[in-house]
Amino acid sequence: MAYVMLIMEPTGDRGARAPEVADARYEAMQAYTDALKQRGVLVLSQSLKSDEQGVRLKAEGGNVRLTDGPFAEAREMVGGFFLLQNVDREQALAIARDCPAVAFATVELRETGPCNES
Repeated sequence: MAYVMLIMEPTGDRGARAPEVADARYEAMQAYTDALKQRGVLVLSQSLKSDEQGVRLKAEGGNVRLTDGPFAEAREMVGGFFLLQNVDREQALAIARDCPAVAFATVELRETGPCNES
């Protein structure tokens, strides 16, 4: 099975971090990523830029509306993701528990699958 692990950061947290805290978190996440690669369970991981550079698209009345970030109604933003492969739910949960981001963000774990199934 495959799982996506989303790193849900509080909106505005990045801009408020001291540079040494940001660097330490980044280094911890890089070491975590390297360990997952060595285990052979990581397909892809990537940090995402702040929602300030994001754009949302939504269809309304036959037109597509674009909204530039930051998104005022959002309390969290997707700060990055990990795509895990060849793991079951318990293994994915163990991997998520070990993620350094648990200390400063919400880690959301989702199994991949067809969108027409619940």
